[in-house]
Amino acid sequence: MRRSWSLLFGITVLVLAGCADPQTSPPATGGDASQVAFDTSAKQTHITSAKVDSIAAELPAAVRESGKLVVGNGSAGGGLPPLGFTADDNKTPIGVEIDIAYLVASVLGLQPEIDTTSWENLFLGLDSGKYQVGISNIGVSELRKEKYDFATYRLGLHAFEAKKGSGLKITGPADISGKTVAVSSGTLQEAILVDWNKQNVAAGRKPANLKYYQQAADTYLALQSGRIDLYLGPNPNASYHVATQHQTEIVGTVSSSYPVQGLVGITTKKNDGLVKPLADALNAAIADGSYAKVLAKWGLQAEAVPKSLINPPGLPKK
Repeated sequence: MRRSWSLLFGITVLVLAGCADPQTSPPATGGDASQVAFDTSAKQTHITSAKVDSIAAELPAAVRESGKLVVGNGSAGGGLPPLGFTADDNKTPIGVEIDIAYLVASVLGLQPEIDTTSWENLFLGLDSGKYQVGISNIGVSELRKEKYDFATYRLGLHAFEAKKGSGLKITGPADISGKTVAVSSGTLQEAILVDWNKQNVAAGRKPANLKYYQQAADTYLALQSGRIDLYLGPNPNASYHVATQHQTEIVGTVSSSYPVQGLVGITTKKNDGLVKPLADALNAAIADGSYAKVLAKWGLQAEAVPKSLINPPGLPKK
């Protein structure tokens, strides 16, 4: 059963924009989101891998002996498809972030316990020790690294959506010159476009005309009618919309952590001993192919990383 994207998208876009904390990059490749058929059932099978005893042995003794990995996911209040959202039974959490939790836990020989909460309470839960890890599209930033450790597992990307068959290709500021582009006010995507417009003006090119809509339905109506040329929003949102509505296409992506490559990481309290086994577990799953299967299941192959990194450079302090 497919969910109605128009109902979910409007309440999630601003939350997502704040999660994966803007660097330009070529259009992402690695999968056609329009070909993905999403399973939103509560009884779906989670992709797992074999336990690796040597990696499990790296866990702090208390975690290893508990047999559990307590995971906070900030998707309460309807969900963030395809990241973390509620299945058709209206209670079971599903999505790529949930599958990543199951995958990593399986390599570590642990049973995941997933609690969905608000974005704010996710970090409060990490600080208090209620959650051992946060898996919720958390972008690596230099500010966050002061309190948390990160084991990366996805690229942080924003995506340009255009009407299907538009012929557009967005690789940098020159490609949006003179175009009308929709974006949500106060988001990281808006900051990218404002910066690109400054570059266009400095180069003697026309700036893009930025348009702001309160509802996702209005944005997509404007895109279909030709009143706007492009919409810039979070890549996972865009991928899900392309796959479920079949009216738009992704014509380019932008890294979410200017001026470094945006990365999303499993998040733990600083120096709690979990980040290395988490990164090693992710790398084992990358090596055996199970990681790629998880991203393919949710149409996010374009966000695959070749290796999990511990605390790489993140969004600079500003």
